[in-house]
Amino acid sequence: MKRLLPALTLTSLLLCGVSCSKEKRYFELTGYAQGGTYSVKFATDDKSIKPGTVQEAVDSILTLIDTTLSGYNKGSQLSRYNAGAEVTPNSMFKEIYTISRKLFQETEGALDVAAGPLFDAWGFGFTTDSLPSGALVDSLLASCGMDCLDKDMKPVREGIIPKLNFNAIAQGYSSDKIAEYLHSLGVTDMLVDIGEIYCEGLSPKGRPWRIGIDRPFDGNNTPGADLDGIWQGDGTGCGVVTSGNYRRYYEKDGQKYSHTIDPRTGYPVRHSLLSATIVAPDATLADAYATYCMVIGLDEAKAFITARSDLEGYLIYDEGGEMKEWASSGFNLAVE
Repeated sequence: MKRLLPALTLTSLLLCGVSCSKEKRYFELTGYAQGGTYSVKFATDDKSIKPGTVQEAVDSILTLIDTTLSGYNKGSQLSRYNAGAEVTPNSMFKEIYTISRKLFQETEGALDVAAGPLFDAWGFGFTTDSLPSGALVDSLLASCGMDCLDKDMKPVREGIIPKLNFNAIAQGYSSDKIAEYLHSLGVTDMLVDIGEIYCEGLSPKGRPWRIGIDRPFDGNNTPGADLDGIWQGDGTGCGVVTSGNYRRYYEKDGQKYSHTIDPRTGYPVRHSLLSATIVAPDATLADAYATYCMVIGLDEAKAFITARSDLEGYLIYDEGGEMKEWASSGFNLAVE
């Protein structure tokens, strides 16, 4: 996930072609958010909806997310909570914590937002440390974990208050909050991309949205530059998220360290899975489950996706130095 930063307007709007309905107009709003740029495409036939007003609302939502959940914004509720300050969580903080707690329980600790110090120690959290000693990892494991907190974020073990890091779901959650706002306006054709994607309805070409899946090789740092395949929706609202270790990693003494940390062991994962693309009912869950697949590895990820009627997945993995793919039965690869 990219860093959470305040949203700033880059361009106001772009009329985006002809929609499936002659009365609908497509717009694209873009700006800065979460360490990169965002894009919100939507169609409406309601002339009372002004793109400039929508832009202001989108930026306001993203600013609220930043001041609530960003670990890089030292004044955010999350940063102040992690620093030990007395914080009264707002509804957004409570909501994402509740979601995270359910995911922790469901995955038996493989998704753990209360493992922030472990991510920091390996240089993939809110600090730039790296290569912690085994003794440090062990000590951090003893002081991490959502089982150290109750449902109201209160510590249940004396002297242990874990630091939180919502990076595994914050971008997907952000896309869902924007989609929620667009739904309140009656919008049903949209693609919200804030690092992770929520899409619904039809694109300006009059067909369901298509989303490229990047080939997960080291050095492929430009989204869309080299695709492995293209997923096509059916118009149903859903989140589409890819997680991988080919863009965030570092090498020391000939060893590659990926940004996916298994919070159960305290160490970066080492397996053949290169990237996981998940289609879920919303972007928050797609974000979480894509990360989960990268934690558990190829075989367990296949079993997990296959067992879930609400998920589809596309896994790219290494087999003897060759890149291979596995797709669930309902994962729709577009044919050009």
